[in-house]
Amino acid sequence: KTPDGKEGYGYEIKAKKPTNAYLFVFHEWWGLNDHIKQEAEKYYSTLGNVNVIAIDIYDKRVATTRDSASKYAGSLKAERGEAIIKGALNYAGEKAEIATVGWCLGGGYSMRASLLAGASARGCVMYYGIPEDDVEKIRDLFAPILFIWPKQDKWVNKDVVTKLQANMANSKKDLKVLSYEADHAFANPSNPKYNKEFAEDAFKKSISFLKKRLK
Repeated sequence: KTPDGKEGYGYEIKAKKPTNAYLFVFHEWWGLNDHIKQEAEKYYSTLGNVNVIAIDIYDKRVATTRDSASKYAGSLKAERGEAIIKGALNYAGEKAEIATVGWCLGGGYSMRASLLAGASARGCVMYYGIPEDDVEKIRDLFAPILFIWPKQDKWVNKDVVTKLQANMANSKKDLKVLSYEADHAFANPSNPKYNKEFAEDAFKKSISFLKKRLK
């Protein structure tokens, strides 16, 4: 249930033993497709006893072409995305400890979810997503951020990263930027810019980051 009176959807993998540890996974502009479900499974099997929910911010729409992906991303209302995240937070419960990870569009939503989680937020991994740039909001961020940045990215470029670094420093928040000589979407095997070596290294380091914060 989402606070706007609708329902939200996701792909959930429950921990084998009861735990308040949750990882929210946010999809790219393609939607909650098989690739993201496989990523959720990979995090689940590597992190340990953690509940994993890949959250569908497209309300069951999945793009198969760049045109449809662009259409879905462009029509996504911030209010609806926020309502879906709040619904997931309510589902996880007041005692939940929340970490987040996302790619591209989902990278930005990873940070939004960590902001909405408030004091429940434990860690935020952003793969080449557009970060929040409102300093007033950033001051309320509890989670440290691991920002995975391909330096050849023309969209999430050096200016975006430099501004994030300044905003986080001015707000006295914890940020680590992990950079690669790669391009946007380098971690997606279906993308022409995919780099297996860098993708595996980024995954390994994101797991290390999250394990320290989700007990």
